Amino acid sequence: MPDPALGTSKTVTLPSGQLAYTERGTGRPVLFVHGLLVNANLWRKVVPAVAEAGFRCLAPDLPLGAHRVPMAEAADLTPPGVARLIAEFLDALDLTEVTIVANDTGGALTQILMANHPERIGRVVLTPCDAFEVFLPQPFTRLPTLARLPGAIWLASRCLQLPFVRRRPSAFGWLAKRGIPAEVFDSYLRPIRDSAAIRRDAKRFITGIHHRHTLAAAKALPRFDKPVLLVRAADDRIFQPPLFDRLAAILPDARIVTVADSWTFIPEDQPAELARLIVEWQR
Repeated sequence: MPDPALGTSKTVTLPSGQLAYTERGTGRPVLFVHGLLVNANLWRKVVPAVAEAGFRCLAPDLPLGAHRVPMAEAADLTPPGVARLIAEFLDALDLTEVTIVANDTGGALTQILMANHPERIGRVVLTPCDAFEVFLPQPFTRLPTLARLPGAIWLASRCLQLPFVRRRPSAFGWLAKRGIPAEVFDSYLRPIRDSAAIRRDAKRFITGIHHRHTLAAAKALPRFDKPVLLVRAADDRIFQPPLFDRLAAILPDARIVTVADSWTFIPEDQPAELARLIVEWQR
């Protein structure tokens, strides 16, 4: 279930199926885009401060393996397909001049969105995320190959219930410096454990991951002239600093800031600082 701090739970029907999301606050829209095997609860410590500052915060559960509502069987769940799904979400709610805030795999999806569907975007905040040929990063590079093996997603969904497996670098161990609460882990891992349809969606997305998608987006990003804030984590163990240097070099209007004392999941490790940066970026 979504954390109450995220606001009201809603669903919207899109061409690819139903999408669950939360909404809190009023004002200019801010869309929060999570990554693989997490859901909107990643943003539970960031959304309240941004909403209280006068923004309408929307956090969908994207079909990346921790979502509550399965997609239609015919849905395109490749990375470009999920980026199109985000664009359909913006269209369905008629959101314009949207600030997109993204983390991890969600940052790759956002770059594809910026390249292919920029019309409703006003500005972007990218926290540590995939880019260029890094999609996926170490130690996750073999996931698409492993996911193709019969039963692999089912087996992984069971293994991830074990705390010592979750703490491994090849799982969640290097993502949040201060750890992830048990109830949040449960919200991430219960859907893929309990639902064959969610496992089907996860497999379709993971097996479609390839750096050709982020490299194609990178070729188009020099045409994206909206403001982009690149928020690095000083102690990130997954995404190396040069990735954001390269993004800043090709984006026409980009600025880099570094958040101290954080790993990849800045929304977990430094939520107050991230919320402050998001709010200030609107001014």
